[in-house]
Amino acid sequence: MTLPLPTPADLVPTDRMQWILERLAEEDGGLGDPTLLPAPEGRKLAEQTNRRWNTDLPEMAAKDFSVRSAEGREIACRLLTPEGASGLIVFIHGGGWAFCSMATHERAARLLALEAGAHVLIFDYRLAPEAPFPGGLNDCQAVWNAVVTGHPDLTSCSHLRALAGDSAGANLALALLLALQADGEPTPDAALLFYGVYDANFETDSYINQKDGPGLTRAKMMRYWNWYAAAPGDRLNPLVAPLQASDAQLKALPPLFLNAAAIDPLRSDTENLVRRLRSLGRTDSYSLYPGVVHGFMQMSRELPEARMAAAEAGRAFREFAES
Repeated sequence: MTLPLPTPADLVPTDRMQWILERLAEEDGGLGDPTLLPAPEGRKLAEQTNRRWNTDLPEMAAKDFSVRSAEGREIACRLLTPEGASGLIVFIHGGGWAFCSMATHERAARLLALEAGAHVLIFDYRLAPEAPFPGGLNDCQAVWNAVVTGHPDLTSCSHLRALAGDSAGANLALALLLALQADGEPTPDAALLFYGVYDANFETDSYINQKDGPGLTRAKMMRYWNWYAAAPGDRLNPLVAPLQASDAQLKALPPLFLNAAAIDPLRSDTENLVRRLRSLGRTDSYSLYPGVVHGFMQMSRELPEARMAAAEAGRAFREFAES
């Protein structure tokens, strides 16, 4: 399969994307960069600015409960269940390992639930810099353990079980797959990975050509990395940077669905991961969305490509279930 690469035209925002970018510049012009604030203040700002993407929520059942970590902490969870749901997607939100929550990603998670016809489980993991690697990853593993050991609030979620995540959430989802594999633990049947961060190489094509955004920038990603995994040695760990995994580790992964935004400093991370997977003889699905920026799946109320991406991911989940 040929890897779809962006053309110069793909790096120009679509008309709708440009309208959204201009609106965001007007609405957020005086708010500043949350990654330049102390983390708690930046987190509040990220929650505030993400509220606009989480209105008009698709209707479905929602059940709140908690999962206990190995250290005894309670991890807040929400199970979203559309009518006729079959199978379970454990969705890990993005936000640079430092920002965002169930609330900032609930509309995206609900739309994925509808398109996949599946239960979707979202949850709040610990955030950097207060909890750098492996804090958030350990919380993700605790939630997955609750799934496989039959947590009472998840007993109805049988059949196919998949992980999903966007941006840093995709990083955590892929890292969790590698961790479970290394420990000989039960692994998900598949994973849906959206515009993920998979390496700490800031010299890739997209990091250079999209270094100033719009939206996510190279400098912001460097600050996120410094909060999550500051030590250079940590960044060679596949559980931090999954592109550091061996060929054998990558080859043994369950089936993956991956996508990327063309106008995104992280685009090359996904391209490089797809190249590795294909060099190993794998046939994982990959879609490139032209004319849109990092985080575009959050914008489903106003951006057609966000709805298209959710529909494609949902279709991939259903195809995994049928295979």
